[in-house]
Order: sequence, then structure tokens, then C-alpha cells
Amino acid sequence: MPKQRITKEMVVEAAFEIARKEGIERATVKAIAERLGCSVQPIYSYCRNMDGLRADAAQRARQFVREYVAERADKTDLFRSMGHTYVRLAREEPHIFRLYLFEERKDITSLEELYRSETDPRVAMEISEKLGVSIEEAKGLHMNMLIYTIGVGTIFSVISPSVSEEEIFEKQEEAYKAFLKSAAEGKNNG
Repeated sequence: MPKQRITKEMVVEAAFEIARKEGIERATVKAIAERLGCSVQPIYSYCRNMDGLRADAAQRARQFVREYVAERADKTDLFRSMGHTYVRLAREEPHIFRLYLFEERKDITSLEELYRSETDPRVAMEISEKLGVSIEEAKGLHMNMLIYTIGVGTIFSVISPSVSEEEIFEKQEEAYKAFLKSAAEGKNNG
């Protein structure tokens, strides 16, 4: 029987799957080798160190999050549905949410840069059109909701599953209305 060839993609996927089910801290060389049914040697041949492997698994988590959100977001109401989708992701895939969230973003030196790197520009355009505000005001509202949703999602990913999505969605809606009111007051005062 020929030996199975272990590829880097297989190693990263195994690390991702372990991280998905048990958390990234459980994605050890030994656990990956066991999952792949091989010795640790192929794992070491692809990984200079565990930090590099964890970074690769985090990139795979980023891809997973983008696919998850794209499949589940309501295209007719991107703004609200994306917030809800991130909360659902935090509940359904808490390890992936945390891996994605806590991935180091090198070269990000401002919230504006973070916003540009993490968001879909269509959302700000949708907000601008629906609310009759400038693109800059829409981006500000979206950034505030992004920050709020990341916080809520983080909480949701570590608390008891008995907290309902509806309770979280109500809080998101309250935050949305408060941010919207603040934006409208700023527009009227400006």
C-alpha cells in the first residue's frame, strides 16, 4: 500500500479543524499528526514553528468567516443581517470566531485602516442610500456598529448558550438606534 503524501494544505486544514472543535491551543503537532494518521515529521517539515502554523490556521479561519457571512447575510439588508450573522457565528463557531477575532493584524495603525480591511464597502453604500447620509457618515455608523458587534460577539462566544440570540439582537438594535440618533444630531448641528 503506497504511503499517503502529506501536504501543507492538509496540515493547515487539520490544525483548523482541531481549532474549530477544541480551540487553537489544542492544535499541537502531535494532535495534527494523529488527525492525519502520520508521524510528526511531515508537520515539522511544513512548519518553521507553531506560531507560523497558528497564523496559517487563522488565515483559514478568516476564509471560513468570509464564506460563512457571504452565505448567510441577507443581501437586501446587509447592515443588520451582517451584525446578526456575526453573532450567530460567535454562537455556532465560538473557537473560529475567537481565532478570527484575535488574529494579529499587522500594519493596522488606526480604526479607519481596520474598518477598510474588515468590511464590505457595499454596506456603507447601502447605509448611505437607505438613510440619506453621506458615505463618511455611513462609514462612521457602520464602524460604531462593527465595534459594538465585535464586543457583543466576543461576549456571546464565551457565555452560556442559554442567552438567546433575540436578546443579543435587541441590544444590537438599541445600539443601532443610538448610533443613528447621534449621527442625525451631528448632521443637524453641523
